[in-house]
Amino acid sequence: MATLEEFRAETRAWLEASAPAELRGSFSHPFAGYWGGRKQHGATPESLRWLALMAERGWTAPTWPTRYGGGGLSRAEDGVLQQELRRLRLPPPLVGFGLIMLGPTLLEFGSEPQKLAHLPAICRGEVRWCQGYSEPNAGSDLAALACKAVRDGDGWLVNGQKVWTSYADLSDCIFCLVRTNSEGPRQSGISFLLLDLEQPGISVRPIQLISGASPFCEVFFEDARAPLQNLVHQVDAGWTVAKALLRHERAFVGEIFASSVGGGESELVALARRNLAAAEGPLPDALLRDAIARNAMDERCFLLTLQRVKEDMVADQRPGPVASILKIEGTELNQRRHALAMRIAGPGGLGWQGAGFDERSLQLPRQWLRSRGNSIEGGTTEIQLNIIAKRVLGLPSAGGPS
Repeated sequence: MATLEEFRAETRAWLEASAPAELRGSFSHPFAGYWGGRKQHGATPESLRWLALMAERGWTAPTWPTRYGGGGLSRAEDGVLQQELRRLRLPPPLVGFGLIMLGPTLLEFGSEPQKLAHLPAICRGEVRWCQGYSEPNAGSDLAALACKAVRDGDGWLVNGQKVWTSYADLSDCIFCLVRTNSEGPRQSGISFLLLDLEQPGISVRPIQLISGASPFCEVFFEDARAPLQNLVHQVDAGWTVAKALLRHERAFVGEIFASSVGGGESELVALARRNLAAAEGPLPDALLRDAIARNAMDERCFLLTLQRVKEDMVADQRPGPVASILKIEGTELNQRRHALAMRIAGPGGLGWQGAGFDERSLQLPRQWLRSRGNSIEGGTTEIQLNIIAKRVLGLPSAGGPS
C-alpha cells in the first residue's frame, strides 16, 4: 500500500499532466463548478473534459466505494487530493446536491439496488438532483409537511407542493419528503422518495428574490408517479433519513461560508481605503478599524471551529449535530460582513443601476439583501439553536425537569 507521500507524488504528477490548463487558477468557492445533469446548464468543453477525467478515476466522489463510482480513497488520501487541487486552484470537477446530500444519505440508508442505480450516475454527472423539503406551511416546522404519496399499484402517486426548491428548474430529479401516513405523531408518517422531474404531473415555477436573482423555485405535483423501489429506507421512516441528510447539508453550508470568510478582512480594508481615500497607513476611522478587526477575529475563530468539525468527521465519518454551529455562525458572519460593507460604502453602496456607480458598488446592496435569507434557508437559526441545545448541550426541553 502506497504511503501518503507516495500518493501525493502520484496525484500531483497526474494533475500536472492531465488538468485542463484553462481551468487552473479558476477556483472561487466549493460550489462554483459544473453541476452536471441532462440539461448540461453551464457546461463548457473544458468543464466536460475535466469531469470526464476525474470521474474515470472516481475522484468526483473520492471517498465513496469504487463499486458505486467513487474513488475508494481514505479520508487522509482525500485530504491530500484536495490540497493538490487547491495548489493548482482547480475548481471541483462536479458539484451539486447529489454529491453532498443525496449520495452520502443513500450510502447510509439506501438499498443495494438503489445505490447501484443512482450513485454511479451522480458520480458521472449524468443526473442533477434538487431537494424537496420545505412547503408553504412547513418550513421551520418541517414535520407539518402535507405533500402526500399514496400507494398505487406498482408505484406511488404524489400530490402537493414544495417551495424554496433550489435549482429545480435546472434539475432532472428530486429527493422529496412526502406524507404516507396521517395517523399518529407527524414525524412517524413521513417517507423519503425519489422522483423524476421530467414527467407529466410535475411543474416548476421560479421564485424571484428582492436581490434581483434567485435559485429558488416552487414545485407542484399533480398525480406524479414514482416506482415503489424509489422509496428510501422504510415506509413512514423517512424522518430519520431526512435528519441525516440535513446534517450533511449543514456541514457543507459551513464549508461554503468558510470559503468566503478567508478573504473578508482584505476586501473590507480595500473597500474602506477606496471610500476614505486612505491609500496607505492605518484607516483614519478608529471605529471602523475596530469593526473590521472584530470581524477578522470572528472569521478566524469560525475557521478553527470548522477545522475541529472536519477532524471529528475524519474519525467518525459522519457530521453530527455540531454541524449546526457552522450553519449559525457562518450565517451571522456572512450577514455581519455584508452589513459592514454597506456601512463602509455609505451612499456609494445604495446604487441599484445607472451611471455613477461602479460594478463592485452595484453588487453591495444585492449581496447584502441576499445575505438576509441565510438565517432562513438550510434550516432557520432558531431550529439550529434548538438542535444545539438538545443534541449538543443536552439541555432539557421547555417545561421538562430542571
